[in-house]
Amino acid sequence: MAGEDTGPRLGGQVQWRLFGTGPAIVRAFEKGELDLAYIGLPPAIIGIEHGVGIVCIAGGHMEGTVISAKKRYRGAPGSTDLGDILRQFAGQRIGVPGTGSIHDVILRECLERSGLERDIEVVNFSWSDRVLEAVVKDEVAAAVGTPALAVAVCRYAEGTILYPPSRLWPNNPSYGILAARDFLASKKEIAEKFLILHEEATAFLRDRPAEAARLISKYVGFVDEEFVLDTLKVSPKYCAQISEDYISSTMEFVGVLKRLGYISRGPGRDEIFDLSLIRKIHPEKDHYNQRPS
Repeated sequence: MAGEDTGPRLGGQVQWRLFGTGPAIVRAFEKGELDLAYIGLPPAIIGIEHGVGIVCIAGGHMEGTVISAKKRYRGAPGSTDLGDILRQFAGQRIGVPGTGSIHDVILRECLERSGLERDIEVVNFSWSDRVLEAVVKDEVAAAVGTPALAVAVCRYAEGTILYPPSRLWPNNPSYGILAARDFLASKKEIAEKFLILHEEATAFLRDRPAEAARLISKYVGFVDEEFVLDTLKVSPKYCAQISEDYISSTMEFVGVLKRLGYISRGPGRDEIFDLSLIRKIHPEKDHYNQRPS
């Protein structure tokens, strides 16, 4: 799916493409088909380790992985132990977006930490809406994915969120802005203008969620304002800054990705991040923990 915009504030034409998962975005970068992208950091780390010329130049959202299931399964606040919540799915299947996505990595790490990696089957889907369909049809017992997926499970599968996303993996980099290194070198001015717009957008989501929900609903066309607002409330940590918490959580993923076999070498902080533009555009402290007004 693609769309075009004249991009008057960027000084050029913009073509937007929609991808089902982060790994698909990394493959597009590898083929030279993308210059910039919104993506969770784990698939980006895997791409960097494999030699894809990309780097994270801004943050965007933290704690955007959510576990949801039909209401017959117990979760928080009644059960607060994640291992106990996951154990009720022993012998069953949990659906999650593509292999190597941030949701996939978090789920597999949680199963390993709980000693359940051999007791629960992880089923990867190329699109999140397929995970929802699988929950509705009882093809999987639970879903792990974006806040939007969790809200969809609650609405269309009479489901519930089983565990707070803020506790699942604190400060996890659910998406940041990735840039192709050659694009950054040759089009730095455009990248900087894009990050200015990105910072405005994250501030809008954070400070005026009801208005943002109305505009997003109108633009998307097939979700109502309440759905969008519920999604924003599930995980409200939006900011363009790359905070130390964001970086520390990302570097934790490096170790987990290596231990789980996704990568053989751990890229260093300077391979993953280029802070030069976002520090210039957003010199003040990050706003991830700012409560909505």
